[in-house]
Amino acid sequence: MEGAVKLAVNGTLMRGLELNPNLLAIDAQFLRETKTEPAYRIWSIGDRHPAMLKVKEGGTAIAVEVWAVPASGLATLLMQEPPGLSIGKVRLADGEEVLGVLGEPFLCEGQIEITKYGGWRAYIEEKANG
Repeated sequence: MEGAVKLAVNGTLMRGLELNPNLLAIDAQFLRETKTEPAYRIWSIGDRHPAMLKVKEGGTAIAVEVWAVPASGLATLLMQEPPGLSIGKVRLADGEEVLGVLGEPFLCEGQIEITKYGGWRAYIEEKANG
């Protein structure tokens, strides 16, 4: 897709989840499932969505989906994200650096860390089967 940027998503924007229609509405195209490099941690924000942060130590690989997002739709997508989420650079397991959805540190204070699950989808599936 010409004029597109790669965006790694780690939560409700993923296929089949609550905010995925926001990606589809801007004609984003799913590229692949992968993981980040082992340098991230992830929290559940009120069990509504996750927030992923890059850390200096104690990080792990987090499951993400990579999408091709039309550059013209990136701002629209970001404005529809929950407060405290932003776009930053994310390094994938294969070393590729792409844009990705990250949480601001304040957002994670007092929230449940779900890093041990390896990603949002695994966490919500565990809760559903719990």
